[in-house]
Amino acid sequence: MESGYVTTPFGRRPMSLGMLASQQLAETIEPGMKRGKWKLFRAICEARPALGVTDRALTVLDALLTFYPDDEISEEKGLIVFPSNAQLSLRARGMTPATLRRHLAVLVEAGLILRKDSPNGKRYARRDRAGTVGDAFGFSVAPLLARAVEIENLAAQEVADRELLRAIRERLTICRRDISKLIATALEEGVSGDWEGISGMFRTLLARIPRVATAEELAPLLDEMGLLRAEIVNLLERRIKTQKIDANESQIEHHKQNSNPDSNYELEPSFETKQGERVVADLEPNAGPPDEQRLKQPKPSGGMRNKAGAAADPGAGHTLKSFPLGLVLQACPGILDYGPGGTIGNWRDLMSAAVVVRSMLGVSPSAYEEACSGMGPENAATVIACILERGGHINSPGGYLRDLTRRTERGEFAIGPMLMALVRANGPTARHAS
Repeated sequence: MESGYVTTPFGRRPMSLGMLASQQLAETIEPGMKRGKWKLFRAICEARPALGVTDRALTVLDALLTFYPDDEISEEKGLIVFPSNAQLSLRARGMTPATLRRHLAVLVEAGLILRKDSPNGKRYARRDRAGTVGDAFGFSVAPLLARAVEIENLAAQEVADRELLRAIRERLTICRRDISKLIATALEEGVSGDWEGISGMFRTLLARIPRVATAEELAPLLDEMGLLRAEIVNLLERRIKTQKIDANESQIEHHKQNSNPDSNYELEPSFETKQGERVVADLEPNAGPPDEQRLKQPKPSGGMRNKAGAAADPGAGHTLKSFPLGLVLQACPGILDYGPGGTIGNWRDLMSAAVVVRSMLGVSPSAYEEACSGMGPENAATVIACILERGGHINSPGGYLRDLTRRTERGEFAIGPMLMALVRANGPTARHAS
């Protein structure tokens, strides 16, 4: 430090032990020490959380450094800058004098600059006849040079921590995506397992993710999700091995039956009707909705007639009009992640995604089946998508869905206002089906 003695602040500003410590530190600058001022400033910006300064205080420090006459800070070229408040305010983007004083105090408190006040509190420099600055009063940047190595190390640590956090977030995102899609695959393929319990564990882990998290908070969650993903993969691999064994046994049995040309045995017909009814009752995604199964049944010639002789209306039980799929996806972009392949291209995809989401939200199969019967399968899937979008505001998704089903049957519920509210909430950021 240039003065070589303790300097106290002008006026009513008090002296503190922190200021004294900063002055003593500033006197420990190694001979020949130099640093590029803007490179050092970028390091301070990186280390800002560790240094305890605000972004507005850094704006003031940036303005102060513009008054330093050279690109490199060194003792040979002086360490005092002495701008007037008016000039400093202009270079600090027009900051008001009161705000300027407050953030200068923050920089002093953080030990990044020192005050060297004149007898009257003004900032100026005395020059000799050759124009060389003899003594100057203003702000000393000596602490920046004295703490250069410390600041650079803090900046490097902040960058490393940020990169670690980014890597953990990426791995956590991939793990979340894997678990969602693997659960969807298991449900679509009818793989045996406690998928309700696994979905509940997944929801619990998701709820534990903080909105603003550190690497230390996310690392344990990533480990737990990794274990859950491994368990799901094991269940699916077991199913694959079972299918291979069954396929091999079927081929061997088929060969034995056909090896006798006089054999009258025929392959046993498939159990399509009963299996289809069971799948619809369980609302698995690889089965069509109840109405779709009913419409697929053969119609008698001449059309189906009711007792009065009028043509039967297959959709007469539906009291709600279904909305365009594009509008539903614009209002509820979150459902896209649960569609086959991460996309939804038609109503069948949306209904498959709704079954997966239904399970994740804890909605019972019976509640969803009642909704399909009361609203129609398309509208039931739409309501599930809306519940997913507003999940944080609904305590009991299953009870909410049952209530909407009852209100629909009484003619007291319409999906349109719900969709329009979500469209407005999502705005232009909503994703669309590919």
